[in-house]
Amino acid sequence: MPDLFFIAVTTRASGFLNALSARCSGFCRALIPAVVLSGLPLPLQAAAPLVAIDFGHTLAAHGATSARGRGEFYFNRDLGEALAAALRERGLRVRIVNGDGRIASLRARPVAAEGADLLVSIHHDSVSAQLLNAWEWQGRQLDYNDDYAGHSLFVSRDNPDTARSILCARAIGARLQRMGFVPTHKNGLLRAYADRELAVHYYDGLAVLRHARMPALLFEGGVIKNRDEELLLADPAYQAKMADGMATAIAACLLSGQPADDEAGADRPDVLPQTPAGY
Repeated sequence: MPDLFFIAVTTRASGFLNALSARCSGFCRALIPAVVLSGLPLPLQAAAPLVAIDFGHTLAAHGATSARGRGEFYFNRDLGEALAAALRERGLRVRIVNGDGRIASLRARPVAAEGADLLVSIHHDSVSAQLLNAWEWQGRQLDYNDDYAGHSLFVSRDNPDTARSILCARAIGARLQRMGFVPTHKNGLLRAYADRELAVHYYDGLAVLRHARMPALLFEGGVIKNRDEELLLADPAYQAKMADGMATAIAACLLSGQPADDEAGADRPDVLPQTPAGY
């Protein structure tokens, strides 16, 4: 990813850019690259993009259980709220999906996101049961695996806009790595790569992605079975830093990004999805 791709968004509060946009209109303003203008949290965009943020799992079925016994839903909610705040700071509109943790079904999630320009489903990763080790934490018998850590991203080729889904996923992966976040590649054993370097995988049958009528991606923030990473993922400062990187990438993707040929070629509307059991 070129440096300008991110610099334009992260310098949105620059006094120089504010002054330039205020003094420029008509043809002069048209000469300013759109990627620069789009990074400013000013009313320069006719309609700010709307991002739907889905908090994965529910209160009743909280997903994976962390090494210290906390339900995945609570990690998803915390990171999702941090992402919402970071996107709003950049002037994007946000809609929370499953904010109360009581959404009725998987199919209801993309329905609730209808009209958004991007759906981001927030999750946190686990480890296969056969790879877990037993331990005791505060009198509770729990399990952990400290061998795997890091974030990963998923898209579906059965989504109607796979190209932009991949573009936004790549942007997030690239920005996080530039900030020092390290992805996991454990999911490459089961899920084909859309981008190996940036840990973007295909998960074609995932309901929240393939039923969405807008670009969509699923983000795994980290491995909550890893005892050290669990503590980081529960830290508000760490959540805010990760959310800041994600928001910068999402803003750049939606405001200025154009899918490359390989991303556009991933679309396959003529292929019927294989529906896994339970979806």
